Amino acid sequence: MEPKIFDRSDGQELRINMISPWLKQRFGRKIVKLSLDGGFTCPNRDGSKGTGGCLFCSESGSGDMASAALEDQIELLSDKWPDAGYIAYFQSHTNTYAPVEVLRRTFSPALEYPDVVGIAVATRPDCLPDDVLDYLEELNRTTFLWVELGLQTIHDETAKRMNLCHDLADYDCAVKALTERGIRVVTHLILGLPGESREMMLDSVRYACGGGATPDGPPIFGLKLHMLNVVRGSGMENAYPGYEPFASIDAYVDLLIEAIENVPPEITLHRISGDAPRSTLIAPAWSYKKRTILNTIHKEMRLRNTWQGKALE
Repeated sequence: MEPKIFDRSDGQELRINMISPWLKQRFGRKIVKLSLDGGFTCPNRDGSKGTGGCLFCSESGSGDMASAALEDQIELLSDKWPDAGYIAYFQSHTNTYAPVEVLRRTFSPALEYPDVVGIAVATRPDCLPDDVLDYLEELNRTTFLWVELGLQTIHDETAKRMNLCHDLADYDCAVKALTERGIRVVTHLILGLPGESREMMLDSVRYACGGGATPDGPPIFGLKLHMLNVVRGSGMENAYPGYEPFASIDAYVDLLIEAIENVPPEITLHRISGDAPRSTLIAPAWSYKKRTILNTIHKEMRLRNTWQGKALE
């Protein structure tokens, strides 16, 4: 049974349906994501779709915090959360870009750990052939699963500028294929991409949360709203020198709150900020202040007496 949606009248953190309390309610204990590097690459790096990767991606394929050592992570975190469960989160690069037998050899061992209660798989929307979908459906029948799709923007002109090498039609097909199999979908969007207005960014949020091209179909399970970070070693560093995604924390918070107001309350929020290692971060210079950003979001939502989904009521 899926847990009930959040009660926004019961505390500041519950003005947003964040995934952490959702998972705690679902499993009856704290659940921690283990960010893993499965050793995959990406069709936008090996030449099959493009080279160099998406302009905003770091050299690690947006997996700067990921590790190959699941057991070491559990050992480290068990001191802080001795009763926690874990979700094996395959984060780096494109985690369905391999033959099914390779995926099986990579994912199955992670699920053998007794406190691993599920798996999350981050991928591109154009890397879900039928045999991979069949394998994901098999996983979904035996464990708790969600698949993360890197949409980033619904605007194909932005996608081309960012060298995504996939488009909105790819995303629509992926969502349809996954939801038809009963697989939970978490959509990634990046706020602050070059050339996008405030309304363009909000349009991406509304589209993703409204079912996209199939509004009568099942809604997505979750949403990640990631503030653009310009990092060293990414294409952004050279293509957009001096680019500042947001002028200040307050400017980002103002946009983020309006975005959250347009997210239906049953959709879980998996990220509402985003940070990068300070050693590689170029801009915004303040994005590493994750706690300050989150506290500002919650404080401002209380002051405005607003909550997730308010604009839809």
